[in-house]
Amino acid sequence: MPDPTQFVDLRIRRFVSERLTPAIYREREQLTVTSWDVPGEPVPFAEAITQQFAPFRVGSEWSRPWGTTWFHITGTVPSDWEMTDARVEVLVDLGFVSGHPGFQAEGLVWTPEGHILKAIEPRNTAVPLKIGPGDSIDLYIEAASNPDVQGESVYAPTPMGDLATSGDAPIYRTRVLDIGLRDVPVWELAQDVWTLDGLWRELGEEQPRRAEILRGLERLIDTLDPDDVSGTAKAGREVLAPLLASPAYASAHHLVAVGHAHIDSAWLWPVRETIRKCARTFSNVLSLMDENDDFLFACSSAQQFAWMKEHYPDLFERIKVRVLEGRFVPVGGMWVESDTNLPGGEAMARQFVAGKGFFIREFGIEPPEVWLPDSFGYSAALPQIVKAAGSKYFLTQKPSWNETNVMPHHTFNWEGIDGSQVFTHFPPVATYNSVLSQEELHKAQRDYKEKGEANSSLVPFGYGNGGGGPTREMVAAAERTRNLEGSPTVEMTSPQAFFEQAEAELAQPPVWSGEIYLEFHRGTYTSQARTKRGNRRSEHLLREAELWATAATIRTGTAYPYAELESAWQTVLLQQFHDILPGSSIAWVHQVAEEHYERVAGELETLISSALGSLTGAGETALLANAGPYAVDGVPALGGGASVAGSTADTSPVTLTRSGDDLVLDNSLVRVTIDADGLVSSLFDVAADRELVPAGERAAELWVYRDTPAQWDAWDIDVHYQRHGRPIRSVDSIEVVSESTDRVVVKVSRSDGASTFVQELSLSAGRPTLDLTTDVDWHERQKLLKLAFPLDVHAERSSSEIQFGHVNRPIHRNTSWDVARFETSAHRWVHVGETGYGVAVANDSTYGHDVTRTTRDGGGTTTLVRESLLRAPTFPDPHADQGRHVLRTSVRVGADVLDAAAEGYRLNVGPRPVTGSAPIEPLLTVDNPAVVVEAVKLAEDRSGDVVVRFYEARGAKARAVVTPGFAFESVAETDLLERDVDQTAIVDAEGALALSVRPFQLVTLRFRGVSALR
Repeated sequence: MPDPTQFVDLRIRRFVSERLTPAIYREREQLTVTSWDVPGEPVPFAEAITQQFAPFRVGSEWSRPWGTTWFHITGTVPSDWEMTDARVEVLVDLGFVSGHPGFQAEGLVWTPEGHILKAIEPRNTAVPLKIGPGDSIDLYIEAASNPDVQGESVYAPTPMGDLATSGDAPIYRTRVLDIGLRDVPVWELAQDVWTLDGLWRELGEEQPRRAEILRGLERLIDTLDPDDVSGTAKAGREVLAPLLASPAYASAHHLVAVGHAHIDSAWLWPVRETIRKCARTFSNVLSLMDENDDFLFACSSAQQFAWMKEHYPDLFERIKVRVLEGRFVPVGGMWVESDTNLPGGEAMARQFVAGKGFFIREFGIEPPEVWLPDSFGYSAALPQIVKAAGSKYFLTQKPSWNETNVMPHHTFNWEGIDGSQVFTHFPPVATYNSVLSQEELHKAQRDYKEKGEANSSLVPFGYGNGGGGPTREMVAAAERTRNLEGSPTVEMTSPQAFFEQAEAELAQPPVWSGEIYLEFHRGTYTSQARTKRGNRRSEHLLREAELWATAATIRTGTAYPYAELESAWQTVLLQQFHDILPGSSIAWVHQVAEEHYERVAGELETLISSALGSLTGAGETALLANAGPYAVDGVPALGGGASVAGSTADTSPVTLTRSGDDLVLDNSLVRVTIDADGLVSSLFDVAADRELVPAGERAAELWVYRDTPAQWDAWDIDVHYQRHGRPIRSVDSIEVVSESTDRVVVKVSRSDGASTFVQELSLSAGRPTLDLTTDVDWHERQKLLKLAFPLDVHAERSSSEIQFGHVNRPIHRNTSWDVARFETSAHRWVHVGETGYGVAVANDSTYGHDVTRTTRDGGGTTTLVRESLLRAPTFPDPHADQGRHVLRTSVRVGADVLDAAAEGYRLNVGPRPVTGSAPIEPLLTVDNPAVVVEAVKLAEDRSGDVVVRFYEARGAKARAVVTPGFAFESVAETDLLERDVDQTAIVDAEGALALSVRPFQLVTLRFRGVSALR
């Protein structure tokens, strides 16, 4: 007997599309519409409603890309509408396209009194109203004509990402501005059918439940009158009721459904539009809460709450009420859902200081979980930072995007570089935008890795990225799958409740140690170099500003600039969002980011200059102020004085000699030979009597590669780039531009393609370091520029700086995990070495690197360290990275990881020239270079207490004596939020302040009762 499944399936599909869905609205009538086009940027409601509105015909085009049109809609509910089991709603279709929800036109609905009702989204087009026949409708819709930048492609160049190039031609045409009467039983029936229709498709042909559902759906169609769906809907629901009432299997996987809207703080839209997206999504959520008592919504990013407080204060107060009820749940505890590969250690800490601080002040709530579902990989430093912030859980799903390897766990303990562990969950549903379909729920059940030991996972549901959030249809799906035979069970509750349940289920979680490397989106370490440089510069200017302001307050009584520093930090933290700092946003976003970095730099330079002026006093003596943790040229760490070049090393002068076409630079520590091609043919460590450039190789060589990833242009570097590279060796000129006993500088100029390259190679007295400045005028498309250093070092691994330490990565390719890690991130330095010897390659704004090892003919190995300097993707910004870039690199010979750290600080926060009458005594000293001072500031509570953050940098247990340059009454260890914690590092606070720290331990000390030394 033939299987009738296909026939029944076709019958179901046709009945739903042609009969059931059209019957949801019994009645519809068009509303009267007038409109006003905002001539520029969006305006507040109070300003908009005072404008002159003109008649508008539905079906007409409206606004321009990135424009705003205010629609005023009015009408009356017809007196003859039958309201039994029905509800009046406004229905809106602004001309939505078939692409992703939240990536196109949207609207926010207001009453004439300025009260926000809810939003209009591509898949959430109705506005329920509590009115009846004869009642009037009078509403405003703030409609945003945001272009669908992505469309169906993630690599096609588009002008729509830049306000200057997006044009003025309208891109949307209204379709619907109606009043409708929703038939509640028909709508409920549609939800019943959607759930059951999805369920049978996930069940095996051998399962009786599958056949039972199919037959039930067929009986439903037989029961319903196609000419009177409304009149027979209740009877149809009765047919399906037994199917929906049958309880789930006892062993069914349990899913905790958390309402969510992963709103990117910027991406294919600018920050100004994100603020409106938040208002739209949050109003949708509040409306849904009014209709469903069980619905709960989790929202990360304190920044988004702060925007509501500033721009939509009434909406914020409504949110606050739901927060205090426990239904609008702040999660994550961070200022934004940041990238975790690129932000520096102190910036990563401040994400929690700012985020948790906001939630505690505004709501009295401290989220216990970190919520980062979409960041592009997770630093091995993060577990310790999470624990230090007072959190204990971590959630992401991004590793499900891995190209090569599948993570072995969904629920586990994640261990960081210092040994800290945090209880972690990867939702096996593998999305943060679930609609709670049966396909998604069964995927979670099927893929869950901890079967047999635990049986719960989390599913975030709601339209995200561009916002919109959960819909009433999703909530209906959750209700129907609470306890349904054949389906995983679904419970709507909070993330904290899930984690507590999961922790109780899994008594001995497996452990994943080290970074969670995303085998995807490797280009984000390099794309949009100006944004990355702005971030690096801002992080170090903030370090300087806080240090010198703290010293000035203690020693001169100068007022500490709390507000200015908080504002600067909030700007920098926002721009560390995982689509801004990684370089994967539209041009508009990066233009604004770069403008903000320049503003922040100007403000911080003013603060630094003022503080240093207070400290050094009036005078013309040339001094250097060193905010770094290591002495440089005789200038003490965290202090200031006159430069004594070469004071910590051999002070032999630098010499320049010519040998044929070669230039030889020598300072008795390192000898550098620059050949006729302007390349380093020899890098000789004099002290070790060792050549570092392998025979036949040359260092400091620029290479250009074809960079055409299969997808995700700005995000990805695909491994096939390695097969399509060539060196840039053509030379326009080589000249010695500076020659003195203190420093020799050689400038090499090149042209290649449409770009020019000027490299300055310099050697200074007293430093075992070759410094390079690479000045590029870059005009390539879909090319990758790397700077290569082949080294005669037998390295088994590379050490790359991350937050508060470094991570060691194998450079062999033994496993698929090693092979997939072909491009990696590092902060200020990379170190490679063999037993007893190493080399450090440091930078001032580069993050992307690759490190490989090859065996030479005749024996010996070459370790190749390459910096990824620039890319030129064409989506979403078709002009990414075009123009001039200046990048600094240094190569330090005979270096260990502490030398590498010192080199990284020198390049990024080197001594700054000042004039005055007196040196600056260090604010504190540390007698062990392995214990590094990362931040010195005044306490967040404005008590005047001094807060100092340290970390152990070598990766070994260490002891150190800290000597403050100020008087204090007491000192305590604290968490990142500056709350006292158990003492684990302080071993003596009565005499000398002595610390004992474990490898990579992060320690925050709070000094109370601070005053200047007398």
